[in-house]
Amino acid sequence: MADGLSLFSLDGRRAFVSGSSRGLGYAMARALSQAGARVWVNGRERAAVADAVTGLEAAGGQADAAVFDVTDDAAFAQLLAAQGPMDILINNVGLRDRRRLDDFALADVRALLDADLVAPFALARQAAAVMGAGGRVINITSIAGPIAADGDAVYTMAKGGLDALTRALAAELGPRGITVNAIAPGYFATERNDAMVADPAVAQWLSRRSSLGRWGKPEEIGGAAVFLASAAASYVSGHTLVVDGGYLSHF
Repeated sequence: MADGLSLFSLDGRRAFVSGSSRGLGYAMARALSQAGARVWVNGRERAAVADAVTGLEAAGGQADAAVFDVTDDAAFAQLLAAQGPMDILINNVGLRDRRRLDDFALADVRALLDADLVAPFALARQAAAVMGAGGRVINITSIAGPIAADGDAVYTMAKGGLDALTRALAAELGPRGITVNAIAPGYFATERNDAMVADPAVAQWLSRRSSLGRWGKPEEIGGAAVFLASAAASYVSGHTLVVDGGYLSHF
């Protein structure tokens, strides 16, 4: 049995992280690669994916490019057929469209659900088919799943559904020795949030609203991903690990 730091080693493991050319996806890909995994970096922009692969390799990791839109499940099937089975899948891609209820066309609702909920289902199904015992599926949900805000109904619906899907897949895939868990990030200072990060009013609000009183740094989500992907989490399944600086527990 592994002990100590070796419990967290991902040596010899192969991982796919969707939407990992930047932001939290890149931070998790980097953490997995530094723990020893070979990581498929995914995104729709070839140049951005290439830059991310170069960054992981420069840091001593092993990485490959996987340039496609995750809503194209045929592309993922082709990757598996060409490259062989994987051990770790992180469903990280998440689109957000903040609009009020009456402002949504149903086509826009379906497009967001396709990316945020249907694609993780499809990728998890394909990955599980080629995973052996010890496989790991990690869905990136959000604190916008268990709580809600005005004007964000579709994203909240998608992330709440992904949280429920995590539990359902844990129940179904457990007999195969595959664990399924989720990470629910809070407020992280990623490129997507640059305008909010630069707003002093938001910083003041977070200082009152969260236990740690600040934005999360992207690298601070990496440890959660490594833990859930590693042998250290071999008896954890159907769980959502909240990484939010105490936002949900603080008022």
